[in-house]
Amino acid sequence: MNLLHVDTISETRKKLAAYCERIAPAIEICGLIEAAGRVLAADCYSAENIPPYRRSTVDGYAVRSKDLGAAGDMTPSILRVTGEVVLGTDPGDVTVTAGNCVYVPTGGAVPDGADAVVMVEYCELFGGSMLAVSKSAAPGENVVQVGEDVRMGDLLVRRGRTLRPQDVGALAAAGISMVPVYTPWRVTVISTGDELVPPDEAPGPGQIRDINSYTVAARSAAEGFQVVRTVLVRDDREALLQALTAAKADSDVVVLSGGSSQGKKDMSAELVGLAADSGVLTHGIAAKPGKPTITGFDGESGTLFIGLPGHPAAALMVYEQVLIRLWRDLTEQPEERTVRARITTTLQSAAGRRTFQLVKLTDGEAGELPAAAPVLARSGMIAPMSAADGYFEMSENQEGVKAGDTVCVHLWK
Repeated sequence: MNLLHVDTISETRKKLAAYCERIAPAIEICGLIEAAGRVLAADCYSAENIPPYRRSTVDGYAVRSKDLGAAGDMTPSILRVTGEVVLGTDPGDVTVTAGNCVYVPTGGAVPDGADAVVMVEYCELFGGSMLAVSKSAAPGENVVQVGEDVRMGDLLVRRGRTLRPQDVGALAAAGISMVPVYTPWRVTVISTGDELVPPDEAPGPGQIRDINSYTVAARSAAEGFQVVRTVLVRDDREALLQALTAAKADSDVVVLSGGSSQGKKDMSAELVGLAADSGVLTHGIAAKPGKPTITGFDGESGTLFIGLPGHPAAALMVYEQVLIRLWRDLTEQPEERTVRARITTTLQSAAGRRTFQLVKLTDGEAGELPAAAPVLARSGMIAPMSAADGYFEMSENQEGVKAGDTVCVHLWK
């Protein structure tokens, strides 16, 4: 196929979207600890008020605030201690009446009649049951009201959220112990190239260590995918076809890195077309880096194929824009984190192609946006990508950016 006939990234995504019903992530129910770091598949609402009772935030005495007046060090208010709340129990018939108070531990239920709690640091017992209070209190002070944290019916965590520890805590507080989460895609990564050797092997003349298997697998794991295997295959037609065919038996996504341009050994498009019964969907995208990109779909196994450029930076960028973006769209995840920054250098875009530019961020002057310095690299280099904090995009119709322009930087996960 002639690489001059390329799809835009938007067109590539639309072609993949046509198969979304077949590759839509499955949903499973699991416990909260297992769900941590997974993507929530349904909105979760609270079926109760949190806290379900008025709760003291300090060790102290439950009082009627109006009984303290303008209490201070020189003019303390005197109250009688008439009871004590035991942590984890209902105060029952214990009530705070005029001139009286009740001891309450942190987290204890505030008894009826009281509208504030005074910290023990401002209280001094004397005469057995009398209390001198040297600080006034406002109504509601040191008291969490019923439902102040969460009200019955409140949305706790929205669908599409990758569950963080604090989300797990909120769900546990509401008595939710099992949640629906998306089953992560199973991914096989195949790198091809006669020049590639494993990282633990010393490269010979004309050889280089395999980078893409590790960067793509690591990015997959960071997104929560299950990496089934990574495979290094020489530029051999039968060996590659066998690896592709075997991978679709137990993988939702098969990633093929290298062999996607038009060199005499670049047979990836042909082989994806043979392995995928729907054939090649896209061969070439209007993007820099990433023009030699392939997508395909096998309906029988429900497997998505994506062929990435051999250059590490291009491979990782395309994987982010096509496969990761597809997963996030299907699981209704919010957009990735971005920051507005000032570009430090005038840059041209690639005419007719969406251009992705790596940048390094530094703090701006007081009141100014951060500075985004372009990270420039020759094709095939990986260290500059490791040094970058993220990237910004220039559209197909954009000529470039001028120094000082504001850009939206997508931060690496």
